[in-house]
Amino acid sequence: MWQIAPTRDVGGKRLTDFMMLIPRLRSRPLAEIERTSRDIQAVLALHQEVVFADLNLKLNLLWVSLRPRSGAISELAAAIRLRVPEAVLVAHYAELR
Repeated sequence: MWQIAPTRDVGGKRLTDFMMLIPRLRSRPLAEIERTSRDIQAVLALHQEVVFADLNLKLNLLWVSLRPRSGAISELAAAIRLRVPEAVLVAHYAELR
């Protein structure tokens, strides 16, 4: 995933990212997968910081790249967990300045 996710925005500023594991998502019925995808899209659409998102069913993994803002990762992860309670924040990268 890191190969396709952007590392900088259109202005050249560095982005930050995080991953969430959604256990056994790929083995669920198609309707449930689609509902989960729509729920995630609805959350991400509310946050202007989001630049890129990829839901990889093979890995049961959501990758989100966004413009850095203090607290943004925590807010997004919490909002996603409200809609997809089984989602688990597994990693994020925040560059220290």
